[in-house]
Amino acid sequence: MSEGIRTVIVPVADLAKAKAVYGELAGAPAQDEPYYVGYDLGGGLHVGLDPNGHGKGMTGPVGYWHVEDIEASLEALLAAGAQTVSAVRNVGTGRRIATVRDTDGNLIGLLQP
Repeated sequence: MSEGIRTVIVPVADLAKAKAVYGELAGAPAQDEPYYVGYDLGGGLHVGLDPNGHGKGMTGPVGYWHVEDIEASLEALLAAGAQTVSAVRNVGTGRRIATVRDTDGNLIGLLQP
């Protein structure tokens, strides 16, 4: 079961420049680290800037579906025809993520809070 897309990660080449642009839209970041800047926009939506995203194969923003059981969700997507891009991994504070490509090549992110 999914809670829907609650997190969007944007790959950026220059974190300082991206932070200035997104800061104009979202205000002060909730998380501000050299490896990640995140904004909580209300209503449970989070937008993050990832300076390493392009190196991870991200070509644009990726929506992350919040799921209760990431392994079960990943298995179901693979059985439906998706292909693994990145396996389940811990990204800190207990959060785990994975990404797949749908049958048209679009990235889908999974996040287990």
